[in-house]
Amino acid sequence: MIQLTDTAINKVNEIIAQQDPKPIALRVSVVGGGCSGFQYSMAFENNKMPLDKEYAFAGDLKVIVDQASLLYLDNVRIDYVETMEGAGFKFDNPNV
Repeated sequence: MIQLTDTAINKVNEIIAQQDPKPIALRVSVVGGGCSGFQYSMAFENNKMPLDKEYAFAGDLKVIVDQASLLYLDNVRIDYVETMEGAGFKFDNPNV
């Protein structure tokens, strides 16, 4: 199961509120590429595929994950951090 911190949920909901049309969910996935071979991806989604897993969070936030990415995202914790160097979403994967 994917975990989102309250800070991450609030930030995603804030961004969704600015979108027109409003997306139905946030898609989190793992895609090939990068130095380590895989990268995390986050995108707003308006279509749910039949094999997608859906998670519900506070504020009516829905997160969907494709079946292949589920293997790599089990117990991943997503946070939103703001530092002097910048701000963004941070993935903490205990399986790596």
